[in-house]
Amino acid sequence: MSTPFPFTAVVGQDDLRLALLLNAVSPAVGGVLVRGEKGTAKSTAVRALSALLPEVDVVPGCRFSCDPAAPDASCPDGPHEPGPGARRPARMVELPVGASEDRLVGALDIERALAEGVKAFEPGLLADAHRGILYVDEVNLLHDHLVDLLLDAAAMGASYVEREGVSVRHAARFLLVGTMNPEEGELRPQLLDRFGLTVEVAASREPDQRVEVVRRRLAYDDDPAGFAARWAGEEAALRQRIVAARELLPQVRLGDAALRQIAATCAAFEVDGMRADIVMARTATALAAWAGRTDVLAEDVRQAALLALPHRRRRNPFDAPGLDEDKLDRTLEEFSGESPDDDPDPDGPDGPGGGGGQPAPEDGPQGDGGTAAQPQAGEGGEPQASGAREQSAVRAAEPFRAKVLSVPGIGEGAAGRRSRARTEHGRTTGARRPRGALTKLHLAATVQAAAPHQRARGRSGPGLVVRRDDLRQAVREGHESNLVLFVVDASGSMAARQRMSAVKGAVLSLLLDAYQRRDKGGLVTFRGSGAEVALPPTSSVDAAAARLESLPTGGRTPLAAGLLKAHEVLRVERLRDPARRALVVVVTDGRATGGPEPVALVGRAARLLAADGVASVVVDCEAGPVRLGLAGQLAGELGGTAVTLDELRADSLAGLVRDVQGDRRAA
Repeated sequence: MSTPFPFTAVVGQDDLRLALLLNAVSPAVGGVLVRGEKGTAKSTAVRALSALLPEVDVVPGCRFSCDPAAPDASCPDGPHEPGPGARRPARMVELPVGASEDRLVGALDIERALAEGVKAFEPGLLADAHRGILYVDEVNLLHDHLVDLLLDAAAMGASYVEREGVSVRHAARFLLVGTMNPEEGELRPQLLDRFGLTVEVAASREPDQRVEVVRRRLAYDDDPAGFAARWAGEEAALRQRIVAARELLPQVRLGDAALRQIAATCAAFEVDGMRADIVMARTATALAAWAGRTDVLAEDVRQAALLALPHRRRRNPFDAPGLDEDKLDRTLEEFSGESPDDDPDPDGPDGPGGGGGQPAPEDGPQGDGGTAAQPQAGEGGEPQASGAREQSAVRAAEPFRAKVLSVPGIGEGAAGRRSRARTEHGRTTGARRPRGALTKLHLAATVQAAAPHQRARGRSGPGLVVRRDDLRQAVREGHESNLVLFVVDASGSMAARQRMSAVKGAVLSLLLDAYQRRDKGGLVTFRGSGAEVALPPTSSVDAAAARLESLPTGGRTPLAAGLLKAHEVLRVERLRDPARRALVVVVTDGRATGGPEPVALVGRAARLLAADGVASVVVDCEAGPVRLGLAGQLAGELGGTAVTLDELRADSLAGLVRDVQGDRRAA
């Protein structure tokens, strides 16, 4: 076994280390989500923590790590007789991004269950992680249904596996740690809320600290065992402190004053539900035990808020995570009194804690920033905005709920919420012979395949004699995620401020829709003399929104260059992920200028995309009383459909909801 990097040798990252240690003291806190850029010791710290956890006693031979002092009554390997246990180190189990559902929760042998009536269960990673650490690197890239299963098990302390009426349950209590790079996409707010704590990590900008990081890493790489030996004393002391804090934890008192501060803080920051209050209470209690105290103080509540609330305030993917510490301090000070009778209605709408004057400090900086002044500066210049000179970036209009655009046909891509696809989850549409291991049994088709052979197989009792050749895999249809590639016209013809603001608002709305449907998104812009990839395909809508917000306009309209650039991006992505189908959204007024025969070039580029079978939508941004209908002509060349900005709204009366498939059939 390789020697892990010592936890006490990690330089800096105080919040990360504290959050991990608090979960080691009290696993009920609910785990840690570590957000940060690459190369910031996220994985190193998690792996180092496992060496600090106390050893566990287990029932010998039990694949589910039952505690001999209190064995799980429903353990698939049970029942266990009382007796001495074996001691082993706490495990750290890693869940790979590409893991299947059976690898996570375990697998049942359906063939043996049908033919022999035996619950033959192969434990998954949740069973391996019981009473240890379950580590998920790049948790934001994990399929949503796997994240749901993972968080359900973490919340309930048990895992349930059900296949065609055969059910198995086993204990699954573990310290859950997930790491992610926000640049590669965000978790949904509903999933973020299920992590107890979150920390943001970044590389230090202090040269001395960076030098020490490099020095320690090089020393560890040269001699891992020798380096670990030099830190053995600090590791032993920290391990003993964890044990002492665990023993002290049941004695810690969470008084009414601290509870009022917790409730007031969660109310002041308008977090949804009650999970934040509960997590803050558990975290504050763990902080007190870690400090060797039996009473929770205001400083514990403050630190708990900084760890438990930032990710719960994120309502949509365009919200920046974080917490206003000044507002937090005011709230804690306001509710620091010991006697609640002095303020009979602190949470009332007109009371000091009811928010009468508190939102203003938070909203003020957003309204007073430099971006707010831009519309005023541009109001007088709207008639000249369509010129060829470059215009400064304008703010996007308010996003709206966009209509559903989908890719025609039935795909086989990653699970999502946009286009029809054959998936592991969804409604059953048929049956087939399994390719490899059977995952979803089609019971009726299996019985139908086995029934004609019962006499030849010597059936004599009521049971059905089933062979492997009889088994049928259920074919299910659900929805997949797609690659939504935006091709945005940023030329001078789009430069009128109100017009470009509406265009950006529409693209932001489609980006939000792509986020909710678990799509990847990319951004190609064209203006002046050519086109560029403003954002390569990614799962991070934050990055796409930021690039779009800063997009300037002006110059000629090289529409053909934009389409050819999109074709090149799709060619590369098809090599990386052949199963993910693409939807191209071209946002333009259809005008093409610059270069020889610009209109003919546009036609050839559009037909090139159409020949590859790429589904497309043209968002017609043409305005004014006289319209040339060029966007509609472009849609015809692409084999797609054209919609106006108004028709993109889900509640628009300008047109009924229609997807790409329906429009292409009509054409």
